[in-house]
Amino acid sequence: MAGPAKRGKNEPPPPIIVKKVTVVAGGHHGGAWKVAYADFVTAMMAFFLLMWLLGATTEKQRKGIADYFTPTLVKMRQDSAGSNGLLGGSSITDVDNYPHKMGQTGTKAMTIPRDTTGGPKEGAAKVKRMQQKLAEKMAKSAALRRLMSQVKMVQTAEGIRIDLVDNANFSMFRLGTTVLTPDAAQLLMALGQTISPEPGTLMIRGHTDAVPYRQEGQLANNWSLSAGRAEATRQSLMRNGIREDRFKRIEGVADRELLIPDNPQDPRNRRISIVVAS
Repeated sequence: MAGPAKRGKNEPPPPIIVKKVTVVAGGHHGGAWKVAYADFVTAMMAFFLLMWLLGATTEKQRKGIADYFTPTLVKMRQDSAGSNGLLGGSSITDVDNYPHKMGQTGTKAMTIPRDTTGGPKEGAAKVKRMQQKLAEKMAKSAALRRLMSQVKMVQTAEGIRIDLVDNANFSMFRLGTTVLTPDAAQLLMALGQTISPEPGTLMIRGHTDAVPYRQEGQLANNWSLSAGRAEATRQSLMRNGIREDRFKRIEGVADRELLIPDNPQDPRNRRISIVVAS
């Protein structure tokens, strides 16, 4: 076998040739499916985690978890003045969606000076005491017993607010007038006897529904009607043991603060609100 040929003394070396070969595997379609599959697995994991939480937690725990993930959640209360049932009041920390500018508290934080007396606990005790006294007085009359659900009592930032609410079967005043009905007169008598020994000034606010009010030959409207009913309430309370100098303010707001906004003509929009200041 002959060896490689010898190159001459002045002959350049042969060039080096590099050959690059690319091998393409058949059937390859990229990695997009991996991303989609990872998203699917993540969604399924979240779903099974949710199912586990629903089955392994109590209603109270689930509510706490929901509130944690919705820190701006506002809970609306459809019942009036923070009360449910017979004279059911609420504490000062409860959310209150009642359309009444006097004494709105919601869940806002409060700063209480160290040298002050009272507070939420004392206010709640006062509400409970007044509720019990009023319930005892109303229980003595068959006519008043059926009106217990019309009385709403709640602690607010300004004091205890008592709302006397009309409905389809009860009205505080005769239609289109400032004249108290007999049942309302009895109710205010019991209420006056309950409020009289309690300290604090009183504010009274009258509300009407949105039914237009006209009186033949007189310049009257829902503004004057609501204010007149607040004044009639004040006079009735004075006749039942409350001194005149305890009244700080009376006012009428017509139908501008509806209890049932979805139905302005609902009779429950007609009401009297009494605030016993702290």
